Amino acid sequence: MKSINKTMIEHAIKIAHEIKADALLVCIDVIDDMNVPPDEIKKDMSFIVVCRENESISDEMKKDAQILYIPNVNLTRVGKIKIAIAKGIVLGTFKRGDKVVCLSGVPRFGYADSIIVIDVGKEFEILTSDFINDVIENVRPEVFNAALNIACELAAQGRENKKIGTIFVLGDDEKVMQLSRQMIINPFLGYSEDQLNILNPDLEETIKEFSAIDGAFIIREDGVLITAGRHLNAALGSRDFPPGLGSRHIAAAGITSVTKAVAIVISESSGNVTVFKNGKLFVTIEKPIE
Repeated sequence: MKSINKTMIEHAIKIAHEIKADALLVCIDVIDDMNVPPDEIKKDMSFIVVCRENESISDEMKKDAQILYIPNVNLTRVGKIKIAIAKGIVLGTFKRGDKVVCLSGVPRFGYADSIIVIDVGKEFEILTSDFINDVIENVRPEVFNAALNIACELAAQGRENKKIGTIFVLGDDEKVMQLSRQMIINPFLGYSEDQLNILNPDLEETIKEFSAIDGAFIIREDGVLITAGRHLNAALGSRDFPPGLGSRHIAAAGITSVTKAVAIVISESSGNVTVFKNGKLFVTIEKPIE
């Protein structure tokens, strides 16, 4: 397998040079024997390693590469890349027009088998010059990352062997609350903000437990969970909406079209995770076929 990985790495670097790529992105879960690329590579482009949160990487790799962490769940080859680039966009690592050469594969095969070239502006079609400012202004990057991680874990694992469908609405909470209504008694009333922050790992199991409730989670830009079980009143007309998606997606697109919020939707039927901003689909992360 080492010979396959060596060949794939060499070709990925060659392609990156030939297309003048802005970044070389490597999913380390399929290339555990990878050496850090030579200095001339790192001078010409960013070197980015995609790593699961529970995976260990060498100190040399940490020193010479930027690390993008993804959830410790089963993902497709492309799913890993999409999560990494979506997080990278919010963190400011990638911008519109960047070309990224990505090396990925399936861990159980034990080697990299896919080289994918992504034009960030075309793959993430709603990316504009205002997008990053909007997200950073209204949702802290670490809060977006934490919510996306929880959503991917719920989509992959469900809850007590049952599929889960829900919505996380991040940022612009005052306006979101005005444009929504409570369907149940707020289960988070009476707790301190520290206890209710999604950056607090102790809250993760509680969020997953309440994910079976109908309605949306509303989360402040700093990560404080305002409420759950919220019905979103704003909705886009069917002619304005991408075909083939359900009521949760319509609600998420609608609320982000009239607020500065970001919405993350878990589809109960497909297990896909979709992110909406400005009333438009930002990225969909497909659940792997078992």
